[in-house]
Amino acid sequence: MGARDMELNRRRVFALGAGAALAASAGTAAADTERKVAEPDLPGFRHNYAQVNGVRLHYVTGGRGEPLVLLPGWPQTWWLYNKIMPALATRFRVIAVDMRGQGGSDKPAGGYDKKTMATDLHELVKKLGYDKVNVVGHDLGSMVAFSFAANFPNATKKVAFMDVLHPDESFYQIPLLPPPGGFSLWWFAFNQVMGLPEQLLAGRFRYLVDWLFANTAFTPSAIDERSRRIYAQNYNSPDAIRASNGWYQAFHQDIADGKTYAKLVPPVLGLASISSYDQFLGALPNVANQFEVVRVDGSGHWLAEEQPDFVAGEITRFFS
Repeated sequence: MGARDMELNRRRVFALGAGAALAASAGTAAADTERKVAEPDLPGFRHNYAQVNGVRLHYVTGGRGEPLVLLPGWPQTWWLYNKIMPALATRFRVIAVDMRGQGGSDKPAGGYDKKTMATDLHELVKKLGYDKVNVVGHDLGSMVAFSFAANFPNATKKVAFMDVLHPDESFYQIPLLPPPGGFSLWWFAFNQVMGLPEQLLAGRFRYLVDWLFANTAFTPSAIDERSRRIYAQNYNSPDAIRASNGWYQAFHQDIADGKTYAKLVPPVLGLASISSYDQFLGALPNVANQFEVVRVDGSGHWLAEEQPDFVAGEITRFFS
């Protein structure tokens, strides 16, 4: 895959990229989406399932120490953490969770507001025997991590947000048609459309996967072929697309819920790309009592895959 030089846009919460980049060829993408990719294994980790809050969640565990929950975002699964999980497992009991609607977990008709998804997580950690956990989230997973810390502060030791914060009214200001040189978060609108995304993307999700990485990563090759196949396979069905759209369709409820939250009590780490760094610095004082922000240089939106050593080191430092 080739990519043109990009400048990251600093202005938006996700602010993932600027400039254009070439996606993978159509023939390769179409062929890859037709291949069946089994649930990937990671040496030293095991797959598990639990019935909680009316849904069956898939999660992957390994390592020993204090519990560290990892929550992935769209359009990925627990696998996004595969590069950093072995290092984290030397210090923590790692629990990488496919959230409601994601990967190997159930995809019910509703419950995609982040408060309900945080409740899923709370029920899971209680079922695993933990009163208090550390939580890391990326993208949509970061929104759920925020909601978990807001709604269950006594169950949260520390929390880290990667490149994204909880939905708030600034989302209503994101332009569909940005000014010249800007970058459109077009999927925010697309994923809110009922029924159509499933028809357009089912069996073709690899096209979207390749476009996103080509246009929103500093180093698109950091997300390798195996990972792209895993993500495309997990989102290739109408049911999976419909469920993931539910996370976006719940933003109105998330914004309303967010207005009721007090400042976060647990200590917060913000891991930000160059595009989200200024936004984190401006927003976190309003939503957290204790926080620090660390910029992850040389990375687009996909921090744990583009700069895994640095990210693993910062997570280890903060939660130790």
